[in-house]
Amino acid sequence: MKKILLVCAAGMSTSMLVNKMRESAEEKNIDVSIAALSVSEASTSVDTVDVVLLGPQVRYQLKSIEEIVKGRIPVKVIDIVLYGRMDGKAVLEYALELIK
Repeated sequence: MKKILLVCAAGMSTSMLVNKMRESAEEKNIDVSIAALSVSEASTSVDTVDVVLLGPQVRYQLKSIEEIVKGRIPVKVIDIVLYGRMDGKAVLEYALELIK
């Protein structure tokens, strides 16, 4: 099972994106775990996931999250257009591509 972590400020809009990503994964029968946490909570979970995606609103935290994971896993910012559209399918595909 692949594990994806989305990092955001408070978690409201990112939680909606997580739900859309889960729906897409179910439709495609992809075994994946997707969670959303705030920046402050993320540091406690990065050791248990395969990729970290930051919401565009916390892109300024990219360096600090990269320092925490120390290159063990990919850390990227979600495209602002995909995030704005809540395109769970595209974000899921992006995350899975980063894991490969």
